[in-house]
Amino acid sequence: MHSWTGPTVSVIPGTGEVPLIKDDISGELRPSVVGEQANLYVCGITPYDSTHLGHAFSYLAFDLLVRAWRDLGVTVRYAQGLTDIDDPLLERARATGRDWSKIASSQTALYKSDMAALRVIPPDSYRGVVESVPQIVTAVERMIDVGQAYRVPVPGSSAANLGDICADLAADPDFGSLSALSREAQDRLFAERGGDPDRPGKRHRLDPLLWRAARPGDPSWDGRTLGRGRPGWHIECAVFASNELEQPIDVLGGGKDLIFPHHEMSVSHSRALTGLEQPARLTMHTGMVHYDGQKMSKSLGNLVFVSDLLDRGVNPAALRLALISHHYREDWEWRGRELALAEARLSRWREVIGSVKPQGPSAEAITQIRSALANDLDTVAAVAAVDEWVRAAPLARERSPYAAADLRRAIDALLGIKLY
Repeated sequence: MHSWTGPTVSVIPGTGEVPLIKDDISGELRPSVVGEQANLYVCGITPYDSTHLGHAFSYLAFDLLVRAWRDLGVTVRYAQGLTDIDDPLLERARATGRDWSKIASSQTALYKSDMAALRVIPPDSYRGVVESVPQIVTAVERMIDVGQAYRVPVPGSSAANLGDICADLAADPDFGSLSALSREAQDRLFAERGGDPDRPGKRHRLDPLLWRAARPGDPSWDGRTLGRGRPGWHIECAVFASNELEQPIDVLGGGKDLIFPHHEMSVSHSRALTGLEQPARLTMHTGMVHYDGQKMSKSLGNLVFVSDLLDRGVNPAALRLALISHHYREDWEWRGRELALAEARLSRWREVIGSVKPQGPSAEAITQIRSALANDLDTVAAVAAVDEWVRAAPLARERSPYAAADLRRAIDALLGIKLY
């Protein structure tokens, strides 16, 4: 599947620093890359509705990491998945009377348009579940062969040798190491986030679905030895990450609401598929954007859509600036003033930095931006560094006709904001 057309990224003098990222497991700042190639996997959307600001906040964080890696001079390999078949999508199709595949196609196109407008660098590999069913089937067959998956009868089914396939989490001694949750918390979150802890026939309450046998009226695909059906949620990301990226990957990312059960279980599946104790060197999760006092989510319906804001004439550069003015790990509330403040800030930046007139030397400001991003993608400090340069520029004694141009290019390359 094709992603979207990426922005042209400016080239700036010098080289950036190795970005240190706070690892979820250790809680420590660790180098995000150790070699000459950086590998990133990020979970994509389930396209049953438009891209909201919570999505945008998360994907901008990983865009900033990609930009910092490129500024460092390493080769970047970025993969992102797309859950273009899943229960929420089928539920939306039944509720609206629309074909599920048309909903997925239209909302995926809108997501790509939103990402392009926000100048997000596209992934090198953008894979949907539907196009990847054969690879997912192979992975589930392998997990059965090595004793890490088993069949669960489907109520009312006469096919005794077939059924749904679940992962046997008891075969993974490291399960739970990512989230470090109590068993009670795991059980609660699994039930809240799409799991079926009380299903009869499972060996353990938390065992997740790998392959759902075909049900009447549901779309299904040839599963070879698995029988007709469709993939479960967690296995898809394990397959995408292990098939598309060199192992172990450097960074596994997504919103922090994916830590459990989704990433905990997809990492467990990756261990089974790769044989690696830690398939990802570190995990990076973004904070939640709230609106009307609650986390912005499709289930609650308290959403602010990127496309709606853009259709109203909101400058995408101002929207991007509003979002990156918060640290990626921060939970925060979207209010109308967020956009007003960003628009005013962008106007000041363009007036001073975007002026054709010579301005003060910018090397120190560029160094400060790079250092801020190297410190766990501290965009708050990076934006403050630009603000300070803008404040002090009219007072600078030295003048250079190239200094402002360098800073403009740095803001474009590192923060993704075009000032001209």
